[in-house]
Amino acid sequence: MLADRSPGERSAIVLGVVLIVLGGLTLLGRALSIDVLGIGWPLLVIAPGVALFAVGVGVGGPAGVAFAIPGGIVTMVGTVLAVQAATGLWATWAYAWALVAPGGVGAGMLLYGIIANQRDIARTGLPILLTGLGLFLGFGLFFEGVLHLSGPDLPIAEPALAVGLVVLGVLVLLSGVVGGRRRA
Repeated sequence: MLADRSPGERSAIVLGVVLIVLGGLTLLGRALSIDVLGIGWPLLVIAPGVALFAVGVGVGGPAGVAFAIPGGIVTMVGTVLAVQAATGLWATWAYAWALVAPGGVGAGMLLYGIIANQRDIARTGLPILLTGLGLFLGFGLFFEGVLHLSGPDLPIAEPALAVGLVVLGVLVLLSGVVGGRRRA
């Protein structure tokens, strides 16, 4: 487990995994003839976010959380930009901000808590992440379902929001099950 290793070892392990994943994604993109400049430029935002998170895991403790949270935020910005670049749905920023904050904050805390074996931080991050997802879905339903922000002929909006509701429901259910076991 990473929590049993020294900060230097943790940093090296996390950075190594990040580099392998980024290199693998780049090779996969080339093999599948994906236009890296057209879709891949958000990696220039995602990579620093992942690096901040990796530093947080390497440092550990309260300082580690202080790096993990902005790492989660920056990574989430890059992820939203990647989806928007792939789909051309730039107007979704009207509600996608909720994925960045509070969503990115919660994701950073949850993932850091899991990796660093600090369950209290993970437990704190989960409801923050769920709040971000809930705001995203609620505002998304309003802006796309009522106002048709991305246009009336957006066939993916309704199914995507439905899938999002199912995912949010599963996460809320899991948080209740995990929370119930903790009290018992």
